[in-house]
Amino acid sequence: MFKKVLIAEDFESFNISIQKVLNDLNVNDPSYAYYCDDAYLKIKAALQDEVPYDLLISDLSFEEDHREQKLKGGKDLIAAVRKIQPDLKVIVFSVEKKPDMVDNLFKEYRINGFVAKGREDSKELRTAIETVYEDQKYIGLNLKKTIKDKNSFEFTSYDITLVSLLANGILLKDIPTYLKDNDIKPASLSSVEKRLTILKESLQLINNHQLISFFKDLGSI
Repeated sequence: MFKKVLIAEDFESFNISIQKVLNDLNVNDPSYAYYCDDAYLKIKAALQDEVPYDLLISDLSFEEDHREQKLKGGKDLIAAVRKIQPDLKVIVFSVEKKPDMVDNLFKEYRINGFVAKGREDSKELRTAIETVYEDQKYIGLNLKKTIKDKNSFEFTSYDITLVSLLANGILLKDIPTYLKDNDIKPASLSSVEKRLTILKESLQLINNHQLISFFKDLGSI
């Protein structure tokens, strides 16, 4: 089992919950950091002392206060840590659980596990720690199914751009101008309308408002 664990979490109640799970797994004396900058410095110092951490458990959102921070949240922390200790095991423990975001955490930030905060999260966190220790990735079954379903739609960057423009209040008739100005193709109004229609039909949605809501729920925009 992991011997040296760092918890990056700004709420003490969650720290206590994580500590109990670690104690049950015979992981004693984990380190804590309430700021991402502090967590990064602890990991860097441990590397320099040749006693690196085995596991980082991190939230994604950290409340801002009077103290200025270079690393604003969990994503910034993980990205910075990957540069100095690429093989560090990372489990994200967060209330944020939009499928697109979680999928991106595994693909871009190369996390090893994700646990959503909520009911019975301690049980799931324990399973995640045990799974990651065995060099396997962990994600809850419900969230895994949602991500699989999302990926089956195979949205393109073009699709996301179109829906994002609609969500930002850009009128349909003005979207081609934006596309042309940013050298995004196809940029004709007919192409835009055709693609939006295909998206709505494939997702069984009635209008653009529902399409925007769908993409927001996935975390795509």
